[in-house]
Amino acid sequence: MSNATLNRVVKEIADEMMERKDRGEVATYISELAGVDVNSFGLVVVDSSGHVAAGGDADATFSIQSISKVFTLTLALGMIGDKLWQRVGREPSGSPFNSIVQLERERGIPRNPFINAGAIAVTDAILSGHQPRETLGEILRFMQFLSGDPSIKIDEAVAASEQRTGFRNIALANYMKSFGVIENPVELTLGVYFHQCAIAMSCRQLALAARFLAHSGRNPSTGFLVVPAERARRINAVMLTCGHYDGSGEFAYRVGLPGKSGVGGGILAIAPGKASIAVWSPGLDANGNSRLGRDALEILSKRMGWSIFGS
Repeated sequence: MSNATLNRVVKEIADEMMERKDRGEVATYISELAGVDVNSFGLVVVDSSGHVAAGGDADATFSIQSISKVFTLTLALGMIGDKLWQRVGREPSGSPFNSIVQLERERGIPRNPFINAGAIAVTDAILSGHQPRETLGEILRFMQFLSGDPSIKIDEAVAASEQRTGFRNIALANYMKSFGVIENPVELTLGVYFHQCAIAMSCRQLALAARFLAHSGRNPSTGFLVVPAERARRINAVMLTCGHYDGSGEFAYRVGLPGKSGVGGGILAIAPGKASIAVWSPGLDANGNSRLGRDALEILSKRMGWSIFGS
C-alpha cells in the first residue's frame, strides 16, 4: 500500500478511537498513572521504508511500563544467551501479571519474561556484575539508540510512585530470591526494575525503537543488526503468546500480531516484514491491557491485511 493509504488508515482509526466513549479505566495502583487523561489516544506505524504514519497524540509521552520488558529481554539474551531460559520460562501464564501462585508451584521459576516475576528475573540477569546505576543507564541508552532519540528519559515521579506501592513486586522478588533465581540483593534488582518501567516515550519513539523486531533483527533504514534474525523471531513468538498476560489469547485471536502491553496504556505490536506499531490509550480492560489500543490494532490489522494468520 502507498504512504498516502497508510496515512489515511491511521488517521481514520485515530479519529474513530477519539470518539469512543467506553474507554476503560486508568491504572490507579500507581498513583502517578491515576491522573492520566483517559481521553488520550495516539497511534504510530513505521513501515519497512521508514515512513511514519501518525494519528492522535502520537508525540505525547507516557510511561511504557511493561513494554520495557521487550527491550530488557533483548538485552539479557544478548548478554547471556539461552542460559537465560534456565531462570525464566516461555509459556503463557494464564494468571494476572503480578500473581505469586505459580511461583510456589514451580519453585521460583517464572512462567515467562513478560509477567512481573519473569521481568524481575530478566532485570536481575542484566544487573549481575554491574552497578544498578550503570545497568539502568545501559537500558536507557539502548532505548535511545534504537529510537534514534537521545531525549528519552525516565519519569522519576513514576519510578518513586512504583517504589512506594510495589509491595507485590517486592514479594515476588523475595520469593524468587529464596529459590536462588534472583542473584543480586533484592532492593537493587527492584530499583532497576521500577525505573525501567518508568521510562517515558511517545508512540513515535516506541514504534521507531521496535523496528528491528519487524525486520529480522535489523533496522531497515541503517542496516544495523540489533539481534540475529532467529532471536528476533523468538522474541516475537513470546510476545504473541505471552505479551498480554491472561489476555494474550484474546489479543492473538482478534489482532493476530505479536504485541506487548503496559499498564500505562501503551501497546507495542509487530507486523513481521511490514511495520512496527505503537498505540496508546490509558484506559485499561480487566486484564490490565489498553481497551482502545487493542481495538485500534484489530482494525489496523484487518484493514492492512497484516495478521500473521492471513488476511
